Amino acid sequence: MTAMVVSHDSTFLDAVTTDIYHYENRRLRRYKGNLSEFVKVKPEAKSYYQLGAATLKFTFPEPAPLDGVTSRQKSILSMKKVAFTYPGAQRQALSDITCHVRLDSRVAVLGRNGAGKSTLIKILTAELKPQDGVVTRHPNMRLAYVAQHAFHHLEEHLDISPSRYILRRYSGGEDKEESQKVHRRMEGDEWAKIKSQIWTIDGQPRQLDKLLGRRKKKRSYEYEVAWVGLSSICFNRWISREELVEKGFEKLVNELDGKQAAQQKVGEQTRPLTMASIEEFCRDFGLEPEFSMHSNIKGLSGGQKVKLVLAAAMWQNPHMLIMDEPTNYLDREALGALAEAINKWTGGVVIISHHQEFIGAVCHEVWHVADGKLAISTMADFTSKHSAEMAQEARAEEARAAAARK
Repeated sequence: MTAMVVSHDSTFLDAVTTDIYHYENRRLRRYKGNLSEFVKVKPEAKSYYQLGAATLKFTFPEPAPLDGVTSRQKSILSMKKVAFTYPGAQRQALSDITCHVRLDSRVAVLGRNGAGKSTLIKILTAELKPQDGVVTRHPNMRLAYVAQHAFHHLEEHLDISPSRYILRRYSGGEDKEESQKVHRRMEGDEWAKIKSQIWTIDGQPRQLDKLLGRRKKKRSYEYEVAWVGLSSICFNRWISREELVEKGFEKLVNELDGKQAAQQKVGEQTRPLTMASIEEFCRDFGLEPEFSMHSNIKGLSGGQKVKLVLAAAMWQNPHMLIMDEPTNYLDREALGALAEAINKWTGGVVIISHHQEFIGAVCHEVWHVADGKLAISTMADFTSKHSAEMAQEARAEEARAAAARK
């Protein structure tokens, strides 16, 4: 039986291949032997073995300071005793999950398929709302998210250019994807119900109309509230975040927090939302103007689409980057560029990946998800504990490859 394989997994290619077809100068050239033999003949292809040998470079924008965060070891995103069950499911997808993410976090989320990894990530990024427990984020934190099926970010924009996509996504000064997350989006008659609450202010009954602004108060914030039927500013009141959340206005508070965070200075110089600025920014993620400015998204390769999704997610200089299987569609050069950019960046990173070489190069903490439960350890401890299991899987793969070559 003959098998033709397209893969970026160097260990796998070494184990199973007898010939390498390399695309060069717009032609396919055949090289006898496995990947190791190919690299001996083509030393410039050593990035197949060393991510650090990649010549492509990504540059991540540095996050701005966060109020009250004086150390990169301080938690800025956390879950406490979180549980989640999908509608109609007989058992919980996640149970009693507690974890913290910091600016210095480099977390690999590991576990078998179906263990609950993506569900955990979706709750952390407010794609899903837990039935139990609390998710807490710093009010000014900006979060970049690359979903497992990264192309879903682009599905409604295939007939426009990458630059036009970024322009549309951030027009108005805020990430339109972030504004649709469950921690901000009102559903059904939710707004009508909470708005109907009666407040007693200065002995008079009032109903909340909207939040106009926010200011710092000790270690928290308070919000300027305007009341229904009272247009004069003299009637406005400053209400603490805690009281608003207790009365059910958490989504309204989160919406204002998101808008305030988006408007904050994102660096030494705020990046203008112009075509020229977008073109230059896309270069930092390996997307040249030929593709970022002059091609429709539907014409991009899988790797180029992943680069676009990553660039768009990073546009507002986020403090946290969360990626679900980001290595899909990325070639070795792009994978090396991504690893190097993460290692140089000062924001927090959480990654789901089955690519052992990649997570070994960038992560020092492991969240292992099994049967809806979470166990947290260092990468060194996890590798030591599971080394026998990993070696057994490697031997089994070698045996299958040997049988295939006979």
